[in-house]
Amino acid sequence: SCLLEAGNFVAPIEGMSSNAFKSVMDIDVLGTFNTIKATMPHLLRSSSPRIIYVSATFHYTGMPLQAHVSAAKASIDSLMASVALEYGPRGVTSNVIAPGGIEGTEGLARLGSEEAPERKQYLKGIPSGRLGTVRDIADATVFLFSEAGSYVNGQVLAVDGAAWRRQGAISVGIDVN
Repeated sequence: SCLLEAGNFVAPIEGMSSNAFKSVMDIDVLGTFNTIKATMPHLLRSSSPRIIYVSATFHYTGMPLQAHVSAAKASIDSLMASVALEYGPRGVTSNVIAPGGIEGTEGLARLGSEEAPERKQYLKGIPSGRLGTVRDIADATVFLFSEAGSYVNGQVLAVDGAAWRRQGAISVGIDVN
């Protein structure tokens, strides 16, 4: 079994160099591809060959200051689907976990303290009414790696309390309540 994840930074398109964009693509996309290539021979020998990628939900609706990450995460979702199609007949499952804001993580810290307006706005937009926890992501991972998830293949599991379904509306200032 294998779990893949990568990095991020905040930048507007006009303020981002081609090298900065390429760095994210190299880390996220090329890194994922290289990991697939390196681990697949081992996964094919495994009794339970499963691969999970950690993506995001930015690319579903677009996200200001995250064009580079959106492009990279869309590519990871696409790689996941290709692996599901190419290696599914050989017993490999390939899925994505797409977390939302998770308490106590660097990504959420970028929204500021619990009292910061940006963080309050983000929390207000989560239909489930709370931030995610590390346990939420761990439980999704355990499910996909377990026998219960053995027939789940080629899927993106958004673990974000349905926040992504509102992020496009919120990012353009539409009142969703």
